[in-house]
Amino acid sequence: MIKIERPGAGDDTRTWGPPWLQDGEGRNTAEAAYYLAANRNKRSVTCDISTPEGQELVRALAAQSDVVLENYKVGQLKKYGLDYDSLKAIKPGLIYCSVTGFGQTGPYAARPGYDFIIQGMGGFMSLTGERDDLPGGGPQKAGVAISDLMTGQYATIAVLAALAHRERTGEGQYIDMALLDVQVAMLANMNTNYLASGEAPRRWGNAHPNIVPYQTFQAADGWIIVAVGNDGQFRKFVVAGGRPELADDPRFATNPQRVAHRDVLVPIIADMVRPRTRAQWILDLEAAGVPCGPINTLDDVFEDAQVKARGLRVDLPHPSAGEVKLVGSPIKMSATPPEAVRHPPLLGEHTDAVLGDMLGYTPDQIAALRAKGVL
Repeated sequence: MIKIERPGAGDDTRTWGPPWLQDGEGRNTAEAAYYLAANRNKRSVTCDISTPEGQELVRALAAQSDVVLENYKVGQLKKYGLDYDSLKAIKPGLIYCSVTGFGQTGPYAARPGYDFIIQGMGGFMSLTGERDDLPGGGPQKAGVAISDLMTGQYATIAVLAALAHRERTGEGQYIDMALLDVQVAMLANMNTNYLASGEAPRRWGNAHPNIVPYQTFQAADGWIIVAVGNDGQFRKFVVAGGRPELADDPRFATNPQRVAHRDVLVPIIADMVRPRTRAQWILDLEAAGVPCGPINTLDDVFEDAQVKARGLRVDLPHPSAGEVKLVGSPIKMSATPPEAVRHPPLLGEHTDAVLGDMLGYTPDQIAALRAKGVL
């Protein structure tokens, strides 16, 4: 994958620190951890697309590529001759994917799109956060850029579908991806809950609107999740907690009754959970067959035996830091497993190699372009 970046500046996220990647002496490099998260296995080429030479370079690369992915405002690349119609004329089978905040059509198409704003506009924050009637209640964004990330996932699916179509027909196509579209689509059953009932779902924090107890509880040394899915599991839970009489109380014997009396039951359960440690509760509940788990911080996560066994951390050589620690791919495939083979690139690290290998530029030609500020 070739990443086209602005000469001298590059991807904005390169400067979104701290924290920064550090070298073996503990000194900061020029690479922000934010940038490292999404750029492994890419090659960085610097190119000023506002220049005729830069535009020609990108067109030449597109002619040898299967997919072009761009994240410019609607219509912005047309003035450079780098829009879909222009590149399609060079390579009819090209897959061209545009990612914007609101898509190529509609009254908001010209607006810039930011993940935080999209989370609010798309309904996600109306569902996320503590109940309004509890302390701390109110809308809450996700801890990561959820609409950005999910749009990337949907874009990947779309590109793969377009490649499969081209394999059968030889036809390329244009893909119009919008953060708002994805944010709305990913609300899943909450959308259909609304469409079926006409009533907008509300925030429940870490509780569940239809199942009790299915939420977080504070143990002696941290938080755990208890996910009781049926009446049998509820009985096992309270027996493990030393409160078997709760399963026979008619207010709590069935899930509909527990939902109706959640404001009575949940404080009782909270008092039951609080004296034991997280580890003891997880040991006891796993033995009883009650679904549960800890709420881990990231230092807990990367020390977890299952996370280690699944190879979710990879260490790669890095030219300025010596080594860079990254997250491994969650995709496990028997024949073609993904591999982390290349560190997130330094700005323009592969410009000379890509232009030489793919386009046949000579060192003198590359030097001339660099002298003109094109690279």
